[in-house]
Amino acid sequence: MIERLCIIGVGLIGGSLARALRAAGAVGEIVGSSRRAEHLQQALELGVIDRYDTDPAAAVTGADLVFVSVPLGVMRTVFERIRDALSEGAVLTDGGSAKASVVADAVAAFGHVPPFFVPGHPIAGTECSGVEASFAELYRGRRVILTPLPDTDRVAVQRVRAMWQAAGAQVDEMEVHHHDEVLAATSHLPHILAFTLVESLARFSEREQREIFDYAAGGFRDFTRIASSDPVMWRDICLANHDALLAMVEHFGRDLEALKTAIREQDGDRILQIFQDAKTARDRFAG
Repeated sequence: MIERLCIIGVGLIGGSLARALRAAGAVGEIVGSSRRAEHLQQALELGVIDRYDTDPAAAVTGADLVFVSVPLGVMRTVFERIRDALSEGAVLTDGGSAKASVVADAVAAFGHVPPFFVPGHPIAGTECSGVEASFAELYRGRRVILTPLPDTDRVAVQRVRAMWQAAGAQVDEMEVHHHDEVLAATSHLPHILAFTLVESLARFSEREQREIFDYAAGGFRDFTRIASSDPVMWRDICLANHDALLAMVEHFGRDLEALKTAIREQDGDRILQIFQDAKTARDRFAG
């Protein structure tokens, strides 16, 4: 049971966690914080939080667990503002999609990685954002990756694990840099491909755009759905996980060039082999 949970950044991710924990009876009071009072007032009216404070230092006072769910670009600022206000025994965790940058921000803010800080990443979300898009079932059956460091307190890890399990998630642990490499391939690359495709098509003439989007089939809608995600969040992810993401972009670029060559050379056997290999891998994943 979390007596008082503070969520800094009450949007889709933070709001859904609050709803899930409340539905599970796993939390007492939920305090919200963000820069804009109108967003927090909306969360209050929706019953997602019990009270709020736009000052994160005031919001974390007395909380036994603090969840930071803000864009990676402001993570360090939040850590700096709450550093001296955290209660003794409080556990701090986050939901950032790139963990090396978050760990670096913690070092910059605290002077070291505090043993009570448990870096984490819920592998869940939708293309929608804001607390109005939050729902209690978001984490049900989904994975959450924790990336504790050697000095991270194991009791703190267990408390964060229990929180996510109460929300319905399956919790795994992974080393920080390995997490960033895996997520660059499975999440970050697909998002930037979707953004790039839509932006590329949007630079056609108005008449061409109308034809493209008017006749877009289900495959286009399915693939580009994630291009409706928060651009600020994804800009920050690209900057924070640049090394791993660049490696994946270059790897994909080589494979795309190979397919381009096969198409140019009318190499039907090679094209078929690429597509068959892809279908086999996708069917195995889906199964």
